[in-house]
Amino acid sequence: MSAHAPNEPLLHAAVNGDRDHPVTPRTPETIAAEAAAAVASGAQVVHFHPFDEMGRQTFDAAAVATTIRAVRAACPGIPISVSTAAEIEPDPQQRLALITEWTELPDLVSANQGEAGIGEVCTLLSGRGVGIEAGLLSVSDAAAFVDSGAADRCRRVLVEPTVTDPDAALAQAAAIERVLAEADVDLPQVHHGEGIASWVVNARAIRRGHGIRTGLEDTPVLIDGTQASGNGALVSVAAGLLAELGSSARVHPLP
Repeated sequence: MSAHAPNEPLLHAAVNGDRDHPVTPRTPETIAAEAAAAVASGAQVVHFHPFDEMGRQTFDAAAVATTIRAVRAACPGIPISVSTAAEIEPDPQQRLALITEWTELPDLVSANQGEAGIGEVCTLLSGRGVGIEAGLLSVSDAAAFVDSGAADRCRRVLVEPTVTDPDAALAQAAAIERVLAEADVDLPQVHHGEGIASWVVNARAIRRGHGIRTGLEDTPVLIDGTQASGNGALVSVAAGLLAELGSSARVHPLP
């Protein structure tokens, strides 16, 4: 498996999700402001979940369009990624119907490969020119992704261990990476974890030549466990990790 190409963005920011944090942005204006802060700190791709007027995550076409336009205005030239997660709409048919109505398209979507109906979502959006970031939250997700043959239509892979114990998260990231390597899936990879574990997953990924993601969706805390002030602070720390560890980054043979 090769390291990232020179033009592959290494630092991604996920600015909200439904994270319980004082500054988690949930309106187009605050999402755009947090995205701009992340970009100012070094983020090269911005990922977010649109919210409706009631403060709920949504696939509603109007809310998606308004939020994408706000972020594009605040972050000109920065690729935008939007969530397609089942947590937003659990019913696969309803999710597909809502996404079909999108009028303002993001550059990218994250697509969790273990979710029911995700193949149809990917087919729809890739057919409309949207790049697919394949989300792998577990080894079983990675195996299903390999078996699906969907790698050829994806822009990159998101390696996303969900456990919060740092050692377990590292083991899970390594296991997901191993599944991809054994199947000769050579897509660029972006790694992140959950909570405090996100930082060790980030560090491992940098040393192995992969991209990383951070932001309030992934972790509300800095490396020392203190609460982050917002996405700008998180991305600034991640940029520092890239500068410190990235010069010697290379992909090692898998054990």
